[in-house]
Amino acid sequence: MLIPARMSEAEEQRWVGVMLDKLAAQESKRLLGDAELAERAEQLSEQYFDSRARPTSVRWVTNQNTRWGSCTPAEGSIRLSHRLQGMPEYVVDYVLLHELAHLLVPGHGAGFWQLLEAYPRTERARGFLEGVVAADRLPHLPAARDE
Repeated sequence: MLIPARMSEAEEQRWVGVMLDKLAAQESKRLLGDAELAERAEQLSEQYFDSRARPTSVRWVTNQNTRWGSCTPAEGSIRLSHRLQGMPEYVVDYVLLHELAHLLVPGHGAGFWQLLEAYPRTERARGFLEGVVAADRLPHLPAARDE
């Protein structure tokens, strides 16, 4: 793994963690269908929100390239970007919980973030997603050739 020399030791450790998570996700590749995704949302709502968040639909979509998920509270619909497929389960769970929380609290105010504090991997999942976004912004180097 190549790491810029300008990175501090803490940044390097964080980046290595993000990349190891990404590699683990690529290896597992356990993909949930829409029905399993809806079932997982129901389980998460029960576990973290006392079943108060009740979406009418939960599905994967391919038209979200700038956000990980979206929610329309008036309709009760949740959509997750297909880009999450193959990421670690805790990351998908976080995005589902994030969207479920919007069924209870619109916007990203203090009450919203207070709901997500119940999920113990919130910060780790957010860090993982930030790492993915940062990696996408890096210039792509040509592949090294064996000689």
